[in-house]
Formats: sequence, structure tokens, C-alpha cells
Amino acid sequence: MSIPVPFSDIGKSVNDLLGKDYPTGAVKLEVKTTAANGVTFTVSGAQDNKTGAINAELKSKYNDVKNGVTYTEGWTTSNLITSQVEIKDKIQGLKVDVFGSLLPTVGSKNVKVSLEYKQPKVFTRANVDLLKGPVFQADAVVGQDGILIGGEVGYDTLGAKVTKYNATLGYVALDHAITLQATSALSVFSASYYHRVNLDVEAGAKAVWDSKAPQSPIALEVGTKYFLDKDTFVKAKINNTGILGLAYTQAIRRGVKVSVAGTFDTARLNENAHKLGLSVVFEN
Repeated sequence: MSIPVPFSDIGKSVNDLLGKDYPTGAVKLEVKTTAANGVTFTVSGAQDNKTGAINAELKSKYNDVKNGVTYTEGWTTSNLITSQVEIKDKIQGLKVDVFGSLLPTVGSKNVKVSLEYKQPKVFTRANVDLLKGPVFQADAVVGQDGILIGGEVGYDTLGAKVTKYNATLGYVALDHAITLQATSALSVFSASYYHRVNLDVEAGAKAVWDSKAPQSPIALEVGTKYFLDKDTFVKAKINNTGILGLAYTQAIRRGVKVSVAGTFDTARLNENAHKLGLSVVFEN
């Protein structure tokens, strides 16, 4: 019997189809290298095309497979320092995650402890933000025969109030997936559909309705992905406001991937209302 996906990954197929590989509005560079001792270094940066601002991060990660422990350290150009320790399967199916961050310029600190437990038919997670509230959050997914039912809740112990609650219902098969979600305290509803048509073609659509703005039209977006060959694919999407997205991704050679994308306002083709972007990933 299979283990369900985490609550946040229900609907991931269509979300990736419509949102991933569209580096619009920025120029992005990512370099990944792995040292002989297994330490992985990742340097990523992005320059906003409008403001020219550059944000970057240096991250190192070491996976101690023998002891089931992963250490991750990060440092950004905004001087945010992060540290994370993950401990897996000391108890079968259990993962403990301790994450901390520090912003020295303003003295801001954050410490979050998370627990994840998964077994056939069930996937549960819980975390507590020790320095905010503290705030407790938990989610759970149960699944059988492709049917997934999940819920998420947040609770502020200091204010003694529920901060959020969401619910999701999904169905996953080999070549398609359907997801129904209720978020923002069950006030925003979405439905999505993903279909792997064949080995070369993927298609999907997502509709979102906000019950707090009933006069607003339903937000609808449809998209597709087509593999030109094993190293190259193109993507296209369009929403009900006429925003068209186009993307091209190619693995130039092993370890080098380039993505070029743009979003175009089809109702304002003669105006400066369009965005272009580029992403380059080097991985060793």
C-alpha cells in the first residue's frame, strides 16, 4: 500500500505545469556542485528586470546517510542566516526537522520544530514556531485507491485562536489527477485537473473562486507542456484575463539547463505590459 503525498503536494502536478519553468520578470542563475565528501553547495541568484535588484543565496547541504541526518546551512545577500537539521527514520516513518534563522541587522530570530510521520495510507505533519505565539500548525492526509483527503489547521497558543484551516480532496491515477481545495478559512475554492496525455504531452487547468468577492469572475488558467525531445520541452498557458505565458527549456548538455520564458498581455499587445525572463542552471 502506498504512502500518500504531503498535504502541500496535493495538486502539485498541475501547479508545476502552470507555475514551474516560467522565470518571467527576472534573470536567474543557479549553480550546484558536490564535493568529494558529499557536501552539496548551491549558489542561486536573481536580478529583477524592473528594479535591477539582485537577491542571492549560498547554501550548503550534507547528508549523513549512515545516521539518517541532513545538515543545511544558508546565507543570503540580505544577511539572513539559516540552519536546518533533519533526522529521518530513527523511528520508522518519522522525521524530525529543526529550522532556525537569524537576521542580525534587526535582531530577528526564528526557530521552528517540525515532526513528520508517514505510513501506508497516512501522511501527517506538525510544526511549532517557538518564537511567534508560539504558533502550532498541523496537517494530515489519508489515502486509499487513489483517493486523497487532507486537512490543515493553525493555532496561536498565545492568542488562543485558530489562525487558519484548509481542506483538500483529490484523486490520483497513473495518467491524471483531480483536486478540489478550500483554503483561506474555507473561503477560497479551487478545482484543478492534470492529464498526462502521452509520453510527450501534458495538459491541465485550474479554476479559483473567492466567496468573499462573489462578484469577481472565476479565475481560470489552462496550460500544456510538450516534449520536443528528451532534452527539450516547451510550455504554454493562458488565463481568463488574457495573460499568455510561453516557455522554452533545454538541457544543453549534462548538468546545464536553460529556460527562457515570457508572459504577454494579449489585451495590451502595443503597451509595455509584458515580462521576459531567463534561467540558467549548472549542476555537477
